[in-house]
Amino acid sequence: MAINQTPDALLVQQYIEGNEAALSTLIERHQSRIFGFIYSKLNDRDLADDIFQDTFIKVIKTLKTKSYNEEGKFLPWVMRIAHNLIIDHYRKDKKMPMNRETETYSIFEFIKDSSSNIEGQMITEQVENDLKRMILELPDDQKEVLVMRMYEDLSFKEISEKTGVSINTALGRMRYAIMNLRKVMEKNQIILTN
Repeated sequence: MAINQTPDALLVQQYIEGNEAALSTLIERHQSRIFGFIYSKLNDRDLADDIFQDTFIKVIKTLKTKSYNEEGKFLPWVMRIAHNLIIDHYRKDKKMPMNRETETYSIFEFIKDSSSNIEGQMITEQVENDLKRMILELPDDQKEVLVMRMYEDLSFKEISEKTGVSINTALGRMRYAIMNLRKVMEKNQIILTN
């Protein structure tokens, strides 16, 4: 019971230090607000589930690479990730509304700084190569779902149709794939730093 009273920043630190339950507590604490926000922008439950899942995949990846630096601002940070994923979805589907700049809408909200230094690009490539190598070590059913989701960009509904399993089973396999990736990282003593 005491963990539920723990501040977000402390739970984040505990999760980074290996306490998986701390992340579960953070998700339970904020899931209705985060999911509600995502759903309000999309009005599609399956798509909202996918974006919610992708949001926490990004959260986990950032926390595990120790590049989280939003001290005490966990919820706004997660909301920003969700917001960016929603924008990416609309951009990809070319459903991005064309708006003129007004007081309430600024084009600068949608422009990201794409410039990054060579060192940063090399680190990113190394992380991606390590990730691809680790994915090969996953059980086939988990690898299949993870590849369909992350690289083929299929929704969990599409994955469930392609694999002949329920959406919940596909979500479960994705969750186990992420947990197993973490174990593989620990087994291989892969430590990602800034």
